[in-house]
Amino acid sequence: MSEKILEIRNLHVTFETPSGPLEAVRGVDLDVSAGELLGVVGESGSGKSVTFLATMGLLPTRAKVTGSVLLAGEQLIGASPKQLRSVRGRLLSMIFQDPLSALNPVHRIGNQIAEMLQSHQALTNREAQTRAVELLDIVGIPQPTDRSQQFPHEFSGGMRQRVVIAIAIANNPKVLIADEPTTALDVTVQAQILEVIERVQERFGTAVVLITHDLGVIARVADRVNVMYAGRNVEQGTIDSLFDHPSHPYTRGLLASLPRPGMQRLKPITGFPPNMLNPPKGCAFHTRCEYAAEVCKLDLPELQTFGDLQTACVRAKELPRAEVLS
Repeated sequence: MSEKILEIRNLHVTFETPSGPLEAVRGVDLDVSAGELLGVVGESGSGKSVTFLATMGLLPTRAKVTGSVLLAGEQLIGASPKQLRSVRGRLLSMIFQDPLSALNPVHRIGNQIAEMLQSHQALTNREAQTRAVELLDIVGIPQPTDRSQQFPHEFSGGMRQRVVIAIAIANNPKVLIADEPTTALDVTVQAQILEVIERVQERFGTAVVLITHDLGVIARVADRVNVMYAGRNVEQGTIDSLFDHPSHPYTRGLLASLPRPGMQRLKPITGFPPNMLNPPKGCAFHTRCEYAAEVCKLDLPELQTFGDLQTACVRAKELPRAEVLS
C-alpha cells in the first residue's frame, strides 16, 4: 500500500458571520497516498474547497480551524506563517478555479514562474528563466520561450490554466490540489487540462487532489473518490466500487443525475442543501433522502465499511442494491 502523504483528521472549520457561526466543515477525515489521484466531489457549499484551503492555511482570520493536518509528518494546523510559506509551493501546491485572478496581470509569465522557483530554490535569474520555459513546455504551451515573455491577458483561459499548473508544479510538490480546474472552460479544453494534470502526476509522481462537482470528470481520472455533503464525508472508496454499487443515498442521487445515452429526462436530487448556519440534527441529507427513517433524524452517522466502500449511512445495509452505473 502506498505511503500516506497527507492525513486530515477531525477537521472542523467554522466562520463567524453576522448571523452566527457557520459550520462549513464538520469533522472531516481524509487520507491522500503518494502518487494517487483522489477525487473530492459534492455540491457547491459541501465544504470541498474550504477543507483544502484550511489545509493550505489560506482561510481568512475569521475562520476557526481545529483538528489535525499532517503533510509528510509535518503538522499544518497551528503552524506559523513562516512554516506555511515554506510548505506552500514546495510540498503542497494549489491550482485555483480562476487562473486570471491567480496571475499577476502586470508581470510576464516567465517572471511569475521564476519567482516561484526562486522562493524555494537557490537559482540565478537565468537558471530560473530557463526552468520556467521548460515548465511551460511540460504543460503543453507552444513556443514556450516566446510566450514566457507575454502577459496573462495575452493567453486564452485554457492557456492561463496551463500557466497556473506550471507555477504549481515548479518545485515538484508532494501534493497538488486542483480546485475546480476546468470551471468555465469548454469541453475540449477541459479534456486537455485534465490530460495535463494526469501527465504531471505520472511524470513527477505527484499526489493529486481533484476537487469538483462533476462526477464525469472524477470517473475519467480518479483512483479513489471522497464524496462530501454538508461539510462531512458521506462516502469514500475506489472509483470502480463507488460507480458500480454506491451505498449512500446522496452518492446514488449524484450518479442517477448524470446524463446517459437514451435518457429522456435528467433525474435531479429533490430539495435543497441545508443551511449550515443551522444544520439539521442527525444526518444532514435526511431532509432530501427517499430512504430516511426516524433514526436518521437523530443520529449523526459515522463512516462504516461496506465492502470496498466507507459509507456514513445508518441504513446502508438495509437499502436495495444500487444498479450498476456504466
